[in-house]
Amino acid sequence: MTLLTVVYALLFYFATIVLVVFTGLKIKQFATVPSPLVIPTTPAPTTRTGVVFRLAREVALFESLFKSNRWIWIFAVLFHGGLALVVVRHLRYFTEPVWFWVSLAQPLGIYGGMAMVVGLLGLWARRFLVDRVRYISQPSDHLMLALLVGIGMTGLGMKFVAHTDIVQLKAFTLGLVTFNWQPLPTDPALLIHLALVAVLMIVFPFSKLLHAPGVFFSPSRTMVDNPREVRHVAPWAAPMDATRER
Repeated sequence: MTLLTVVYALLFYFATIVLVVFTGLKIKQFATVPSPLVIPTTPAPTTRTGVVFRLAREVALFESLFKSNRWIWIFAVLFHGGLALVVVRHLRYFTEPVWFWVSLAQPLGIYGGMAMVVGLLGLWARRFLVDRVRYISQPSDHLMLALLVGIGMTGLGMKFVAHTDIVQLKAFTLGLVTFNWQPLPTDPALLIHLALVAVLMIVFPFSKLLHAPGVFFSPSRTMVDNPREVRHVAPWAAPMDATRER
């Protein structure tokens, strides 16, 4: 077993631990921080069922973005939809035998990779071309987009330019899952691609990409618009019982 295999295996174990543990802690924080006010973005549903359907439309269709800016919506759909197809396509490296629906998605995953890169480039160009967006953009925003573009470009490069040994690669990934390490191919494009993926896993819990789980805890999207029917009182604003002993 080569030193390169050991380094990448340990890197991905470390990245997985960071991703799972710190993302889990962030989700716990999102779920436990109190919401002192009823602040749903109106017009908002007045029932819990309506909130569920609203949140589903927001997650699947980016409804609010569609209503606010169609161009950004197009690039966002290209990126997120393409990313979903790419993730499905990559499941073949972690399953044996490959699930039938993963096999069916293989051709779509290639087009998904192209759509992902196009969407990212469009969203990145927005941070340069739109004055108000350029003003609020931080270096971390550009670095995150560059990281995602790098992952997409190196992935497409291995498909169309510099092919790698996917059989040996699958043996490596399955070996990581079963703790039976196998040699990693040494193609430069693959090594760069995997290193960028590991970096993304490590920085994810500390970046703006946390909007992925965060949308499910956003008060403006998950609250029922019922302040006329139900009085929402924060614990520190509740009437104090003067007769209670201290």
